Amino acid sequence: MSAVNSVNWFEIYVQDMARARAFYEAVLEVKLEALKPPGDEDGLEMWSFPGEMDRYGANGALCRMQGVPSGPGGSLVYFATEDCAVTAARVAAAGGRVHREKMSIGPYGFIALAFDTEGNMIGLHSMQ
Repeated sequence: MSAVNSVNWFEIYVQDMARARAFYEAVLEVKLEALKPPGDEDGLEMWSFPGEMDRYGANGALCRMQGVPSGPGGSLVYFATEDCAVTAARVAAAGGRVHREKMSIGPYGFIALAFDTEGNMIGLHSMQ
């Protein structure tokens, strides 16, 4: 394996794309962009988070696909933030629920955990 980060893409599966997009755009203060899936993937809808391929970190998208459920129990994606407490404060207003308020993870900074509008748990990470 080459010397790259372990994760280079993620997908968060959702049931209601409009509701999920509104949640992530409000909480993370970003604008998601429609992403055309490769080939003729019938029924697959994707909206990507902003990012650049040549920058540090992983990029990804919200995905809605018939027969693929959303909800807890899968992977946990952490979003980088300036201050995870400030970002977590926007969760409820966007239709989500904070599961764990900002807490220290020692020399690795701080995290907060929340549920999005689709029942997926997400992490918020910051160094302050």
